[in-house]
Amino acid sequence: MKQKISSCCVTPSQTGDPATELPEQIQKDLDAMGGLDALAGRIPSLHELEKRSRICHVLSDPLRLTILYIIRDQPLCVCVINRFMRLSGSKLSYHLNILKELDFITGESQGNWIIYSITDRGRRLLQCTEHAER
Repeated sequence: MKQKISSCCVTPSQTGDPATELPEQIQKDLDAMGGLDALAGRIPSLHELEKRSRICHVLSDPLRLTILYIIRDQPLCVCVINRFMRLSGSKLSYHLNILKELDFITGESQGNWIIYSITDRGRRLLQCTEHAER
């Protein structure tokens, strides 16, 4: 026995029945924006979605957010950053490199030290995380 699917999003080919209509307001709103094709056109490209996802992933780690807060007000060397982080050198380096890859921080050599600074982009994204909790 064939099971009947009850959903407003089922096409006739999936059920063999005529297409179920969308709720009136949904159809009206879709029509006003230009239909499903227009809606599809508003979705960023897969490449852009992957970039945005990567940013969210980077900011989802409390260790990386901590690093951004540590250097938010002044550039610092790794030894000062690690006094707060208390991570192995390789683990701290890993997180610093991830932040550098997405241009959230920069590292500038000064003699034997690398001084890390938050970039404007990093500062803006850090502010976004602060606004998100409100």
